Amino acid sequence: MATSIAYVATDAAARYAKQLASHLGRKLEAEELPDGGYRLTFSAGEGVLTPEADRLVMRASAADAESLGVVQDVLGRHLERFGQRNELTVTWE
Repeated sequence: MATSIAYVATDAAARYAKQLASHLGRKLEAEELPDGGYRLTFSAGEGVLTPEADRLVMRASAADAESLGVVQDVLGRHLERFGQRNELTVTWE
């Protein structure tokens, strides 16, 4: 299982997590988690969004590196577009 994580600095993490889950939930399964986060199930893998006080933590996992790249691309690209005004940038580790 390939995994990666991104920490995105923002004071609106809960709002961005909800917006991302709502938007992507139109095409894939989005589950709200008890901690206020979201689990997104892609055909290629899974993404978990966890809002914290000063950042949004995004975890991506998939069976292989290629599938992981798909999950990372979709999550990162959409979040950066939603947060363009606040200059959000996603860097996967």
